[in-house]
Amino acid sequence: MGERLEALVRIPIAIITYIIVEIWEFFTFIGAVLHWFLVIITGRRSKSLAKFSNIFASYQYKVYKYAFFATNIRPFPFNDFPKELEPLDFKKKK
Repeated sequence: MGERLEALVRIPIAIITYIIVEIWEFFTFIGAVLHWFLVIITGRRSKSLAKFSNIFASYQYKVYKYAFFATNIRPFPFNDFPKELEPLDFKKKK
């Protein structure tokens, strides 16, 4: 596929994936606020909420990387669902 055609194909893909990112970002923000209160009340972090946010950040990175021509690998839903780019860090501070 030529560069011009690829650029035209990226427009609808970017629109669709940006919509997914924005919807997911709303729920991730709600989860982050809940997570802050959870940590304040219980003094512990939730692995499931942290993992949800981590996967969102990985997906958002892949969408932007594709939209900004840094890669030709199309993001979800046009390719596999993303895995976490970095593992969660639950180590205690010294």
